[in-house]
Amino acid sequence: MILRYPSLFRLIYAPSQSPLHSSVLAVTLTPAALSLFEESSLLRARMADSLAAKLHRLLMLSFHHRILISKLVHLGPDFGFPADFRSKLCNRHPDRFVTVNTSYGRAVELVSYDKSLASPLPPLRSYNDNRIMDRPRRFDFIPLRRGLNIKRCHREFLLRIRNLPEISPFDDCDLDSLSPEMAEKRACAVVREILGMTVEKRTLIDHLTHFRRDFGLPNRLRAMLVRHPEMFYVSIKGIRHSVYLTEAYDDKGKLLVQDELLMEKERMMELVREGKRMRRARRKGFDLNLGDDDLVNSEEAENKSEIEDGFEDLFEVGIGDDWEDIADGCEEEEDEVEQFWVKKAAAAGLIERVSEDGDGVEVW
Repeated sequence: MILRYPSLFRLIYAPSQSPLHSSVLAVTLTPAALSLFEESSLLRARMADSLAAKLHRLLMLSFHHRILISKLVHLGPDFGFPADFRSKLCNRHPDRFVTVNTSYGRAVELVSYDKSLASPLPPLRSYNDNRIMDRPRRFDFIPLRRGLNIKRCHREFLLRIRNLPEISPFDDCDLDSLSPEMAEKRACAVVREILGMTVEKRTLIDHLTHFRRDFGLPNRLRAMLVRHPEMFYVSIKGIRHSVYLTEAYDDKGKLLVQDELLMEKERMMELVREGKRMRRARRKGFDLNLGDDDLVNSEEAENKSEIEDGFEDLFEVGIGDDWEDIADGCEEEEDEVEQFWVKKAAAAGLIERVSEDGDGVEVW
């Protein structure tokens, strides 16, 4: 793994304290990686107060002003929280947060409610850039992305929700007393606030489902997000779907305002890509410091794809002892599923056909 990222790590021989060996093989950061680490440390130290304010606002959105730490771990990277946010954010701000024990585990609870932070995002803007004359519209307008068309009944539904009175997601309310449309408008406002606090203005829908009880979100959360294309864009790329805040992106899919943590992440990814280019150049024989073994194997490496990421030999020694157990469990589960469908089909008589001999009914 160290050799796979030459732009981040380098191997050196360090003096050894053992009398048997004069030096030992050690790993250290490259000057570029060390400079990036120092800049990242200074940036996170400068943004400590803003990260604490994010956590404060997130707790203010919940009904009981308390969220389990095991749930915050899922959204922590999206908000830019450090891995040890419990010690760096919670314990360093005892005037804001306190950790308590609950029946479900440890949780972070809000000490005091700060009204200055309970300011929701401004109302959704309207796209008036392409208008020829700046005058009030005769009909209600729903701002949609370019090229997106919806049915008339769907548009009327969105207009009804938009014309409802504004509701702040930070206000305490009884969901049972709200109408279904008003409850959906509040849920959209909550998700909009959460996405607005993330670094990339997006997150996984699976992460949001962990907070349905905390924030009063509906059970069919993904269906609600798809119903509101004027606010959210649901991407089905990958195994798990993501939701984006449409107002934070332009027509070309780029962020209007980039977060400093996102820029730091981009610099880190550029170092990783530079390491891949260095390894690709070495495989082609462009490196003058190649050894004899590397020169012999360079011709074989040239036949490989240029976009190869270097993970081709990662699983040569096996993928773990647990794989056999998982595979055996999958076979047993598959047999059970097959027997289940055979029994169900035979009992219901839905999928049947007469055998060629005509002796009886054979289940397909």
